[in-house]
Amino acid sequence: MTVKQILHRLKSLGNLNNVAGMSRFGIVAKKVYGASAPSIRLLAKEIGKNHKLALKLWDTEVYDARILSAFIDEPEIVSKKQMDSWVKDFDNWAICDGVCIHLFRKTPFAWKKSIEWSRRKEEFVKRAGFTLFATLAVHNKDVDNEKFIEILPIIKQASTDERNGVKKAVNWALRQIGKRNLILNQEAIKTAEEIKKIDSPSARWIASDALRELRSKMVQKRLQKYVNKK
Repeated sequence: MTVKQILHRLKSLGNLNNVAGMSRFGIVAKKVYGASAPSIRLLAKEIGKNHKLALKLWDTEVYDARILSAFIDEPEIVSKKQMDSWVKDFDNWAICDGVCIHLFRKTPFAWKKSIEWSRRKEEFVKRAGFTLFATLAVHNKDVDNEKFIEILPIIKQASTDERNGVKKAVNWALRQIGKRNLILNQEAIKTAEEIKKIDSPSARWIASDALRELRSKMVQKRLQKYVNKK
């Protein structure tokens, strides 16, 4: 399929009601057709993996096409230069999270970029760093605890960022790290308690929300069950 054919297909799958609904949830882009996530996934399966096509689709600046590009790109081919170029184009939380979850976390540079971006000033570049922390905590099962413990001071430092796109990702990263195992749960709770003492509305919200989940009976029961199985 050519880029033109794909755009035509995406446009036919689009829905103005979806566009309005996306806008209400803060998903606003310059060009958007409103194709549903399931329909984009099905189209991605039909197309298959194609790095060059993914690059061309990204350049169209169409939101739906950019989400599709994250599904069809080949993470082993993605370069640092491409990641730095695409992250600059992030203009809402959905494109940020979608690309990080479905593509960037699978690249060889995910850890390096997550730390680098978490220290940037741009809202959605910074969010990308913490989104990667969160998704790596969920999917990278063989990573040592120490690597995640090293991230906790970065989370604490960013907890005073009042921008919605950033603080929610910071909270997300803290919660996901704290749900990996009992050791990281204790470390995340300790960090959340430190964050809670910071004189910042954002920090207090991040800490309170994280502590509520990390100390919940459901999370504690699951983590203990995991230990017992081992």
